[in-house]
Amino acid sequence: MRRPEQHAEGAGPFVTRLTWQPPGGGTAVWESRLARRRGLITVRSPGADAAHRASADSTSVARLRRLNALAATAFVLGGALFAAGAAVAQFSSRDATTCASIYLVGGLCFTTGGYVSLLQVVNAPRHVPGGEGALVTRHWRWWSYEPGRADWLSTFVLFSGTLVFGVNLLDSFLQGLTTQQINRLIWTPDVIGCLLFLISGHLALVEVCHGRPRLLPRDLGWWIVAVNQLGSLLFMVSAVAAYTRPATGSLVNADIANAGTLAGALCFCAGGLLQFFERP
Repeated sequence: MRRPEQHAEGAGPFVTRLTWQPPGGGTAVWESRLARRRGLITVRSPGADAAHRASADSTSVARLRRLNALAATAFVLGGALFAAGAAVAQFSSRDATTCASIYLVGGLCFTTGGYVSLLQVVNAPRHVPGGEGALVTRHWRWWSYEPGRADWLSTFVLFSGTLVFGVNLLDSFLQGLTTQQINRLIWTPDVIGCLLFLISGHLALVEVCHGRPRLLPRDLGWWIVAVNQLGSLLFMVSAVAAYTRPATGSLVNADIANAGTLAGALCFCAGGLLQFFERP
């Protein structure tokens, strides 16, 4: 039996959109983000004037809704707490421990959101290439290893970045550090975490744009990714400004460091709010 022709789109080894002709005729289109976030696949029946969206089964839909709500809540809370920590650091006379405590709780929220985002990928309904155009529910898993998928790699890098940020946040409680120790134990994990966030955001843009950089103002998923990537960029600006000069023992620019953290955190908070509307 001749295998149906498939048209794959993406970047490099990553396939983010797949189009094929089901055995019964018509056209089926699987898109990575649409399937894992909303449990949908696009199908055009033979002779139909327009395509329709076929949904995954009720088990997958309920699972994806719970995961989406949990991830969105975690990112909203994490962004709000980071924004609060930056505001306290900039405008309040409270000691550094208070700011570090706020950041730590926010970091736990970010880590939760990162892991739940990974679970969304691991437990997303899967398509059957060459099949009739349906999504299949798989058994629940807490982990998988799929580096050939852009969505898995993006969320894994994001989760890794939140863990690295955790090192930075915990080390912030240490007292009596030298300038060199501050840069090594606090600043370096901060920069590495920001870099991982930027890499994750780039992979997410590859997924939602199918490998071609472009503006998609009518696509909610694109807005979520773009806003979060802006937040990652602002976090990186903040991290660079937070470097402690060995000669003076002062930050490069404390105002920019706090402002970058505040603005970046608000971006992640906004991205989390938008994610509530990307539910199955």
